[in-house]
Amino acid sequence: MSCHPQRSVRTQMWRDPAFQRRFLEDLFREATARLEPRRLLRRHWAQITTRCRQLGTAPAHPEGRTIVVGYGKAAAALAAGAVEHLQGPTIGLVSVPEGYADGCEEVLRDAGIGVVVAGHPVPDENSRKAAERALALMRRGTRADRVLFLATGGGSATLAAPLPPLTLREKRDIVRHLVLSGAPIADINLARRHLSAVKGGRLAAAASAVGLRVTFVISDVVGDDPALVASGPSIPTEPAPQRARAILSRHGAPHRKKWLAVLGRPSPSDTHGLQTARDPVFVLATGADLLREAAEIARAAGLDVVDLTDRIAGDAEEIGRAHAELAKRLLATRRTPVLVLSGGELTVRVRKAAGRGGPNLTYLATMLQELGGEEGIAALAADTDGRDGSSGHAGGVITTESWCKVEETALPVERLLAQNETLSLFERIGGLLATGPIPLNVNDFRAILIVPHDG
Repeated sequence: MSCHPQRSVRTQMWRDPAFQRRFLEDLFREATARLEPRRLLRRHWAQITTRCRQLGTAPAHPEGRTIVVGYGKAAAALAAGAVEHLQGPTIGLVSVPEGYADGCEEVLRDAGIGVVVAGHPVPDENSRKAAERALALMRRGTRADRVLFLATGGGSATLAAPLPPLTLREKRDIVRHLVLSGAPIADINLARRHLSAVKGGRLAAAASAVGLRVTFVISDVVGDDPALVASGPSIPTEPAPQRARAILSRHGAPHRKKWLAVLGRPSPSDTHGLQTARDPVFVLATGADLLREAAEIARAAGLDVVDLTDRIAGDAEEIGRAHAELAKRLLATRRTPVLVLSGGELTVRVRKAAGRGGPNLTYLATMLQELGGEEGIAALAADTDGRDGSSGHAGGVITTESWCKVEETALPVERLLAQNETLSLFERIGGLLATGPIPLNVNDFRAILIVPHDG
């Protein structure tokens, strides 16, 4: 690939904006490919098998059936990967957003695992049907069976069953309101969990008769708490209705009387304490893993690497400004090219609901404005599921050529940011990164390439 040059990093090609863009795009594509779910399972299956055998049940040889239930953007690929290793009869379903089961349908159909295409980022009727089917599968499980839960980012929306008296439409209104209000994903998931019949361990509670419950996780949450991924359908958490009320009140969530009624009564299932040592959880991939893969690729290309960690959270514009200042400082103090990596999940202040874009494009647009065409700095920011907000793209790339196009066409960057219309900006400067759906989702990925003028 182009991000493995044979010549020294002290060459003119590192200063070429076209080369910088190719390098950053290839870096993103190769790093995410290394965490493809089927590759992950091949890498970790021996460890998984050993752990399950220690619990008395080898994962490849159940006495009865393996019931596979997956939810989120990587669920179909993860299920297809698991089928490669499982023996004996399998049944189940995966619920994924549109486009995230491509290439997996035949394998899953042959394994008796159905595919439900459900709504995201807000749940739809298919999300409700998937949750009801998953609950029914759990209740039919026996001591001879085992359940394999596949928890991945996006699962909160694709598996949704509201607690009465809330209707699906009303819960959808609440979730959409929280998303548009810029609420942190952890807060959104906590509120969802308390309004759901499947989240917060309630799906696992329905499988109480099953002999073994195993959860595979691909984490899209800062901090990588498995109970927060997809709002934890298989992982019980301590109820926190007061916190849920505070979140919904703070953001002015609609249908107040309904959610107050739900949060004002005891949980319908006592899930706290349900999980035992015989319910292992395997976290297969995180944002930190992606940064390690990217750092390995960059070092092989001869670059120094600065890792800001995968736990960067906050307002996309504020982080964009801070990273632009960091890049300028490194440009002034470093003598050789360096790559700054970071992950996490940024949020956008929605000033205009009709605006098109996402956190990564907002971050890059802010950096572009702050850098003002500073030579020697290029950056990529993308969502590892291939979809940055409402942009329809993974994210984007900026180089010095990006600012030249802004000046040539007199694009009003500040106004477009204020209108949440970053998609138009990146369309006009040719800076969009299109990957299609990526069956991964380990949060956002950001890479800043800094090439000193004398490097």
